[in-house]
Amino acid sequence: MSFVIAAVVLVGLLCALDLLLTVGVIKRLREHTELLSGRGGGQVSLGPGDEVGKFSVTTVEGEPVHDDMINSETVVGFFSPTCGPCKEMLPKFVEYARGAPAGREQVLAVVAADGQQDAEAVAPMLSTLAPVARVLTGRDADAVAGACKVRAFPALLRINRSTRGRLLVMANQVDLDRPAVASR
Repeated sequence: MSFVIAAVVLVGLLCALDLLLTVGVIKRLREHTELLSGRGGGQVSLGPGDEVGKFSVTTVEGEPVHDDMINSETVVGFFSPTCGPCKEMLPKFVEYARGAPAGREQVLAVVAADGQQDAEAVAPMLSTLAPVARVLTGRDADAVAGACKVRAFPALLRINRSTRGRLLVMANQVDLDRPAVASR
């Protein structure tokens, strides 16, 4: 009989310990959720209606691009060669860009790479994007990413001039499965 009592007490203590550990884990998860939600609410860039900052950059082909030049709806894609989701999204982005009504003039591709990455890591992405978009990398990419407050990759924005002449984000999500159409 004492064996059964000892077993019941042991099981009770194990259940109490398990309950205590579970409460501790739930408390830590709530703390982490609050910390993560305080970091921008999961938004990776400017949101719709936000004004894009000033920038003046040069594409990899030597073509100047600045914020005042954007006068029609433009899709801006932000990629990194070390980003797995970027590599997965790239073929869809290229196909979408091919359908842009104004061609390369309506598509800007920003390939961000940290200073330690060599040209071999960036080159395949640049050669894929160059036929369909004006491509930026290096400090020029950093300038546009800063103007759009991009904090994570990949990011896609549709930007355009407002009726008051300000450059605004029209959408911070672009459905790459739908064809690009002229802005209305």
